[in-house]
Amino acid sequence: MSARDWIDKDFYRELGVSSDASADEIKKAYRKLARELHPDANPGDAKAEARFKSVSEAYGVLSDPAKRKQYEEARRLFAGGGGFPGGFGQGGGFDVGDLFGRQQQAGGMGGLGDLLGGLFNRRGGTASSATRPRRGEDVETDVRIDFSEAVKGATVPMRLSSPATCTTCAGSGARPGTSPRTCPNCGGAGLVTRNQGAFAFSEPCADCRGTGRIVDDPCPDCGGDGVSTKTRTLTIRIPAGVDDGQRIRLAGQGEPGRNNGPNGDLFVRVHVNPDPVFGRSGNNLTVTVPVTFPELALGTTLTVPTLDGKVTLKVPAGTASGRVLRAKGKGIAKRDGQVGDLLITLQVAVPNNMDAAAREALEAYAAKTAHHDPRADLNALVEKRST
Repeated sequence: MSARDWIDKDFYRELGVSSDASADEIKKAYRKLARELHPDANPGDAKAEARFKSVSEAYGVLSDPAKRKQYEEARRLFAGGGGFPGGFGQGGGFDVGDLFGRQQQAGGMGGLGDLLGGLFNRRGGTASSATRPRRGEDVETDVRIDFSEAVKGATVPMRLSSPATCTTCAGSGARPGTSPRTCPNCGGAGLVTRNQGAFAFSEPCADCRGTGRIVDDPCPDCGGDGVSTKTRTLTIRIPAGVDDGQRIRLAGQGEPGRNNGPNGDLFVRVHVNPDPVFGRSGNNLTVTVPVTFPELALGTTLTVPTLDGKVTLKVPAGTASGRVLRAKGKGIAKRDGQVGDLLITLQVAVPNNMDAAAREALEAYAAKTAHHDPRADLNALVEKRST
């Protein structure tokens, strides 16, 4: 198989995933196909064996973030632009040695050798080990809390079903009392190399599925994977002042790593239920308090609710509807020491029904203040604009 044939292959199609598939989706697709196509499950089926090799080759590239990036960049450079310029060989004006062997000056075309070097290992080169420690995948889940819990902080228990290191075999994949053996085909590297013309291609070992180990007696709980789905209870501490939609990171609580690699992280996305009384603006709490016209006109003292009880505020005479008063330190207190305020919006409440005495009194007031035009300033601005 030539280098061009290799680049023109669609590894995403081989695994049946989209080009924007996540690492977890790629892994799941490979595991499913590997189980279906493995030579042990299809003895004597050459077509299944060939398909297994193609799937393993695709997974060997797409499961490695660096190789996946190189593969995609190579396809953009060549597959999307009509292939390799001039074709392979000296006759077409394109020297393979210029692509892979020579290092050009900085800013030149030397980057192509670096770009494709990870995909086409030069003869005599060393393939990257498939058995190196790999970090586990990150996991994300959701939790819903009340408004007051978001303001003050809370401790929330959560039951989570997720992949975890198998406790029966301690992640080895082998039945307790037994151990995996080194794959004799790849010598434990997880990769096998085959030479093709000017190139040496590395692909996951078909015998050990790229793990470098063979489990002769699989663990009964995890089936040899070393990972099983467990339901566990975690206690999540929600910090005071958490925002709706904010993610909280729990280091090392994600999927277990492979080959003694570190675990991934667990990210908990917090959803906050709205409160019927209070709102939020940054570190400040907000509340709207209905008042009567006489309270604003003559002044009054109001008792306003807070999350911790009540606070008393003085409303000066002549206060306009919509004015915002501030109760210092009655907002959200965060861990960094910042404390917000309670912002109180005064809003005139108009009665739906009035008895005859109230209506008569209001009409008398309207007559006494008929000379006052509350829209005088607005009208003046409108006239000024029109002139």
